[in-house]
Amino acid sequence: MFRWISENYRTFLWSFALAMAVWISAVTSADPDETRTLPSGVPIQVVGQNPNLVLSSELPTEMELTLRAPRSVWDVIESDPQSVRAILDLSGLSSGEHVTELQIQIDARPVQIVSASPHTVTFLLESLTTQTFSLDVSLSGEAAIGYQVGDVALETTEIIVAGAQSQVEKVSRARVFVNVSGIREDFDQTLPIEVLDEKGQRVDDVTVSPDSIHISLPVSQQGGYRDVAVKVIVSGRAASGYRLTDISVYPPIVTVFAADPQLVNSLPGIVETQPLSLQNAQENINTRLALNLPEGISIVGEQTVLIQAGISPIESSVTLASEKVEIIGIDPGLTAQVSPMTVDVILSGPLPLLDTLTRQGIRVTVDLTGLGIGTHQVVPKVEVLISDIVVESILPNTLEVVISLIGTPAVTPTP
Repeated sequence: MFRWISENYRTFLWSFALAMAVWISAVTSADPDETRTLPSGVPIQVVGQNPNLVLSSELPTEMELTLRAPRSVWDVIESDPQSVRAILDLSGLSSGEHVTELQIQIDARPVQIVSASPHTVTFLLESLTTQTFSLDVSLSGEAAIGYQVGDVALETTEIIVAGAQSQVEKVSRARVFVNVSGIREDFDQTLPIEVLDEKGQRVDDVTVSPDSIHISLPVSQQGGYRDVAVKVIVSGRAASGYRLTDISVYPPIVTVFAADPQLVNSLPGIVETQPLSLQNAQENINTRLALNLPEGISIVGEQTVLIQAGISPIESSVTLASEKVEIIGIDPGLTAQVSPMTVDVILSGPLPLLDTLTRQGIRVTVDLTGLGIGTHQVVPKVEVLISDIVVESILPNTLEVVISLIGTPAVTPTP
């Protein structure tokens, strides 16, 4: 037995190799290898970072990966994109600059990595630093005339800035910005906190705790000043057929002043304008009017108010009865009879325009273009020669038209 094996081992090995080649060829033809680039980038995950260190340089967020794998393995990868991962391992690294190779983990097998971009990553690790800063409140603008802003009330006067040492060292001060321009009421808001460098530029990539703060500012009106509403006094009436649609005043509230505070306190809460005349008005009014102020009281700022009054024509409707129907578009050699020969037309629009409308201002037609001999149902059309007048309806809205040859006895249509 051993002698036979020793004499035929070469033949045995050749047979085994041939069988393996046939098997590999069969498997490869059924599941061929394919080289592809992943359709979307592989996110780069950072692991093992020392909690006392921070990344102070920007890292790529993903890598491009080209793989070679059997088609069946590609089916697994494409059905589960999470099976391919790119890992940046920071375990054991100290502060300073580092160049580290990205680790690629692929759950599916077999896979060959053809190319990876980027292959390595250069980054800087810095010590995590914290520093406490006093919080400055920066007020911008001025309160409305006659008002004054009191002292600021803060929840805390200190904030903590944390981050890479190089970034924290840039911070010169912490500020909250408050705009009080034109303010008339107490200020009560939560605003973001900014950290700035020596040049007043904002410092990013640091953590601010707290990142916002509640601000309270009392606002009070000074003695002798008072805000009152403006009431528009109207005289006269718009022209016949027109009406007043709206009226507005700007500013709607004005500030008045008196050396004696009791004078302004005795006001009823409003001041009236000089009369706005609407007499025979036919269009919008845009004008400025003075205010009627009691003696000893003056208005602060602009001495007049802007008045805008809307004047519009009154909308109405009218019915024009028995309007004659005109035939157009009939072919030569043909004649037509329309039933009924008149219609009622209901129109709507501004009353002054309707009052000027005459029968010569409208035209009712039936267009027979392309119609041949026979009986037809045709919708009449109304043309109004005055703009802004709308046709609401036509009665009846369909007419019977009998078309025949000229000289042929006409058949009287049934009403």
